[in-house]
Amino acid sequence: MGVAKSKLLSRCRTILRRLRAAYPDSRCALHHDNPLQLLVATILSAQCTDARVNLVTPALFKRYRTAADFAAAPSAELESMIRSTGFFRNKARSIRNCCRAITEKHGGKVPDTLDELIQLDGIGRKTANVVLGVAYGKAEGLVVDTHVMRLSRRLGLTRQTTPEKIERALMKIVPREDWIDFSHLLIWHGRKRCTARRPDCIQCEVADLCPKIGVKLKGDRNERTQGRR
Repeated sequence: MGVAKSKLLSRCRTILRRLRAAYPDSRCALHHDNPLQLLVATILSAQCTDARVNLVTPALFKRYRTAADFAAAPSAELESMIRSTGFFRNKARSIRNCCRAITEKHGGKVPDTLDELIQLDGIGRKTANVVLGVAYGKAEGLVVDTHVMRLSRRLGLTRQTTPEKIERALMKIVPREDWIDFSHLLIWHGRKRCTARRPDCIQCEVADLCPKIGVKLKGDRNERTQGRR
């Protein structure tokens, strides 16, 4: 193992340790009681805040309790119930189609393998990893959402730019037993401290380990130039 790779591994583990201490209660923010509810909530969370999804799902889960219920839901009714999450037609179609497959091919039970999950309509690696990690406690990969994409690059853990490549890069430096927690920790840190536009670098728990890639610091040339316009 090269010196650079060894240092990266060590820094990654230190970041993980500090974030775990900072956010001991980090967990999936989507409210759910079972794998099916988590799957549906994760589909709804695409380009939508978890807070908004959590406002929608109580009535949704009361109305539809099984995969068969979702599969048989009238399109207009389902679309109306999830409209506020955005892209509601596509999301309703994905929910109905994947629940139909769950009902017909998996006996109504959400699959617990990556290969089976990504065969469902509208389910990519991110959603599959959420379900596997949170609902089944299986670490088959890392959840790479917008926060994980942004922070993994900002922290200098990878230079990759696509979710798939970022996931592969992180899988090489994050211990497998920490894959599930690592994504939750980065997501919490991205929401509470290291926001996209105004990161709180002064109070950041990992500031001394962060190269701050992409962060515009006060007084830098870009900010001064923009200030003169």
